[in-house]
Amino acid sequence: MRRWTESDIPPQHGRVAVVTGTGGLGFEDALALARAGCDTIIAGRNPRKGAEALEKIRSHVPNAKARFELLDLAEIASVAAFAEKMTREHERLDILINNAAVMVPPTRKVTADGFELQLGTNYLGHFALTAYLLPVLRRSPASRVISVSSVAALQGVIAFDDLNAERAYRPMVSYAQSKLACLLFAFELQRRSIAAGWRIASIAAHPGLSRTDLIHNGAGPDSIQGRIRTYLPFLFQSASRGALPTLFAATAPEAKPGGYCGPNGLGGIRGYPGAAKIPSRALDESVAARLWEISEKLTGVRFIDQAPVPSEPSPDPGTILPHQQILGLAQPG
Repeated sequence: MRRWTESDIPPQHGRVAVVTGTGGLGFEDALALARAGCDTIIAGRNPRKGAEALEKIRSHVPNAKARFELLDLAEIASVAAFAEKMTREHERLDILINNAAVMVPPTRKVTADGFELQLGTNYLGHFALTAYLLPVLRRSPASRVISVSSVAALQGVIAFDDLNAERAYRPMVSYAQSKLACLLFAFELQRRSIAAGWRIASIAAHPGLSRTDLIHNGAGPDSIQGRIRTYLPFLFQSASRGALPTLFAATAPEAKPGGYCGPNGLGGIRGYPGAAKIPSRALDESVAARLWEISEKLTGVRFIDQAPVPSEPSPDPGTILPHQQILGLAQPG
């Protein structure tokens, strides 16, 4: 693939995007989309950080169509309230970037709904958000849902017998599980979109190793990961470069539904957007279907064309194309 950069983003005038997360990669995504003329909603749980992000965006793009909206992915009620407002205020939603994340808090924490914090924020909150936004996503003739995974997903395992790490909590194990879950969700969403005729393109992306505050905010600056981030910055590419795979997935005409995009150099940890290595576990459709059904039960929402209702046994999704037919640019590895 050629060296795709932000300058290759097609004009986004008249389009609407939601990006979760106010800093790091989320900020870079929002800034690039605003530069391209997109009506961009930055969604996060900290109004101060949201205001700071908007101020920075407007310093680069004075006429940016951008605003902040309150969204706490660690609370399903907040997710529902945010989605209700988006559905009421917007005729369409063209891009949903499920980006915000928590990484390796040293001790086990839980969300407002009792989920392990990384699983609840990184995956379950975004699962519910996508479900709640399904009606407004379907109003767009060509909407895209971008699920941000991680190279950590290569080591991920879905521990169905201890999904919320109640028996044993290991920070990186739980993080890797949450990011594998995001990847399984992206592929399963594409299969179900095809089967149900939703016309939603689901694409996954990961940023490689990028210089953001994710590690410092999670494990802390004095942790092993935090010290690596602080004292070996050359191992990490810039946040703006790390955002490119997500922006490619969100805007590039050549991005394929069901694909997985990441940096194309140094084993996928840095470089320009290219095909990302797919963990073999992410291709297990039975695991994806089981995780989907459990996620519906845990969050209390399911994917229907109107506002989601308390989950019930999932209907037969119909014929699902094999992953080889829908994974686009990505190759299994």
